[in-house]
Amino acid sequence: MDSGTTTLLLYMAVFFAIMYFFMIRPQQKQQKQRQAMLTSLKVNDKIITAGGIHGKIKKVKEDSVIVLIADKVEIELNKSGVGTILNREITVEKRKFFGKKDNEKTKEVDNDEESETQEDSAE
Repeated sequence: MDSGTTTLLLYMAVFFAIMYFFMIRPQQKQQKQRQAMLTSLKVNDKIITAGGIHGKIKKVKEDSVIVLIADKVEIELNKSGVGTILNREITVEKRKFFGKKDNEKTKEVDNDEESETQEDSAE
């Protein structure tokens, strides 16, 4: 091979390595966090659906949840339709270098309750 081909292959390898570390790895991390969130759904969790509907989980089924969105108004939606869980910490197993395990916590906070607390303290 001549030096031009070797240089081109080297640039391509570096390009794919950069793509892997800046695009593929973060996406895999997000998928793990989302999967951990969906498997940790439980009764009385406050959620926001992917469509923006706020509610509280009344029942968890294998592939779906029943959500109370108003008094005596319940909807059933697939677990994949849950956007976020409010007021919960979700632990995701994370691997460091050389296969060592580390737990990563992501905390989701309900902003409405924070603003209510701030309003109460202001009065």
